[in-house]
Amino acid sequence: MARTSFLTALEKGRDKAFWHASSLKNMSSGSKKSPSNGFEKALTSEEEQTKIKEVRRLIGQLPDKLSIYCSDTCIARYLQARNWHVKKATKMLKESLKWRLEYKPEEIRWEDIANEAETGKIYRSTSIDRHGRTVLVMRPSRQNSKSIKGQIKYLVYCMENAILNLAPDREQMVWLIDFEGFNLSNISVKVTRETAHVLQERYPERLGVAILYNPPKFFEPFWMVVKPFLEPKTANKVKFVYSDDLNSKKIMEDLFDMEHLEFAFGGNDSMGFDINTYSERMREDDKKIPAFWTREHPASTALQPSLSCALDSININSGSGSISDASDNEKTDCSPSLQVESEAVSPGENMVATNGSKHAI
Repeated sequence: MARTSFLTALEKGRDKAFWHASSLKNMSSGSKKSPSNGFEKALTSEEEQTKIKEVRRLIGQLPDKLSIYCSDTCIARYLQARNWHVKKATKMLKESLKWRLEYKPEEIRWEDIANEAETGKIYRSTSIDRHGRTVLVMRPSRQNSKSIKGQIKYLVYCMENAILNLAPDREQMVWLIDFEGFNLSNISVKVTRETAHVLQERYPERLGVAILYNPPKFFEPFWMVVKPFLEPKTANKVKFVYSDDLNSKKIMEDLFDMEHLEFAFGGNDSMGFDINTYSERMREDDKKIPAFWTREHPASTALQPSLSCALDSININSGSGSISDASDNEKTDCSPSLQVESEAVSPGENMVATNGSKHAI
């Protein structure tokens, strides 16, 4: 009887996973395919710089913080996310600028989101990978909140903190996603879409590699259905690692210094996550934020009372913080929370395409 119940539950779990995958596939049906096939022609550094300058010209003058944000490397990330298509990259960047002006992610502080962090569902590791990239640890099973708005705000805080701690010559980070205790209740297409929207549209090309550590067995076939709806260069960043598999263990050894990697991931660091210690780290990091956003930047310009961008004519009113886009017919939602607060977000669901177009993270 016990065996029958277990097999029945397993079959239901498999069916549910494939149902969600099919739903994602149906949402994407009928959409235009991305012109990118993952093998676009490489540009010379001169060609890249020309495109960066063109995007900067189309964006126009910006207030101080947004000007700091729009460094050449930032613009290059948006161009890479849109396969170096200038107009598409400019549109994507302008939408991010609108979002940043309204949502003010750089003003989120630890006290604003500390309650979301208590279980260690997302946190920045004390170690970096062998390429000097910041590591974000994600544990979907440790979800402790029903508020989608609160969860997304914490996700944004974590992303901003990871970027704050990147070395000057690094633009990307590592996501280390631990599936210990993960179950089917963590899967939600609605929440997946919102989480992925923020990561894909507001933080393009920030992902260097995502390690899925000990995912449930049903997850790989689920992933194989979802994978075609992602840019190949994004899909290739996702690695499945199992603690009992020697080949995938080598992935970890190649990527991390095992002496400084957490014990839970096969490393020798036994410290683990402690909310009190982490709180102190984040409060110290918060003190660095003002300097980060007031640093001298070659693209900075004097703050203008009203600045217009070409292409879609974004008007930024620095006094009121209002934004209008004269040629956009659709309403732009500057809040990262796109859904009603009803379900718990899973950090392990961040790699899924959201609207049928193939985007890069």
